[in-house]
Amino acid sequence: MSVGIWTFSFDGKEIGEVREAAAEVEELGFDTLWFGEHLGREAFTQAGLLLAATSRLRVATGIARFDQREPATAAAAGRTLAEAYPDRFILGLGGHRRGTKPLEAMRGYLDGMDGAELSTPDSPHRRLLAALGPKMLSLAAERADGAHPYFVPVEHTAQAREVMGPEAFLAVEQAVVLGSDREIARRHVSAYLELAAHHQANLRRFGFTEEDYGSESLVDALVAVGEDAIQARVREHLDAGADHVCLQVLTGDERIPLAEWRVLSGVGGSVRKRDVTG
Repeated sequence: MSVGIWTFSFDGKEIGEVREAAAEVEELGFDTLWFGEHLGREAFTQAGLLLAATSRLRVATGIARFDQREPATAAAAGRTLAEAYPDRFILGLGGHRRGTKPLEAMRGYLDGMDGAELSTPDSPHRRLLAALGPKMLSLAAERADGAHPYFVPVEHTAQAREVMGPEAFLAVEQAVVLGSDREIARRHVSAYLELAAHHQANLRRFGFTEEDYGSESLVDALVAVGEDAIQARVREHLDAGADHVCLQVLTGDERIPLAEWRVLSGVGGSVRKRDVTG
């Protein structure tokens, strides 16, 4: 399946509710469940809880923050989950470390992970980097299995595929709104542009300037609103070179969007049918 679920909605929820939600994502037929790490549960611990609550679903950190843990700790945690749940854990890495350049910080962190002296088995698992710019995308192809871009237009997907080459795995986050409430989409875009200079810099690569902030064209480039637009956007990312598209439902509230995920399972089914038939 080319479509997965991406969510921040598990933060602050009781673990029983989170486990039940993960089990339903699996039942709905999604291939992978992605979650972010900010102020909620520690990423590797939560990944283990989600893996234990399901039997086939892949679970991915999107992303585990490298500035929150030592390289050897991340390497050991990834190996442990991959050993316990073969072919089901994906380690997405990213973050920001003050006083260091992002590329140098990530390269050094990967050096630390790869050089860690660990007694745990080196169980294979996919490692992805939260890459936006060409240099980080190149690092993702050279030192990881690929990239997990977030808050990007389709044009970025095409550029990422060109930079990383055909073999690297490309899993793209796509924000979506079911229904027609564009204000939810506008708030999402505005929040990231206000707080994240690296996202501003990335959008400039594709011709968006400060004058475009808040414009309908920028909102449309970053958020798909309505089922038809969501299905079309997934297809556009796949045609541009993505291997996997993970859909983040925006609701304007803090609930786990189970009802919306049920609707999106139909969107994913339509995409799969087109993959097979033409």
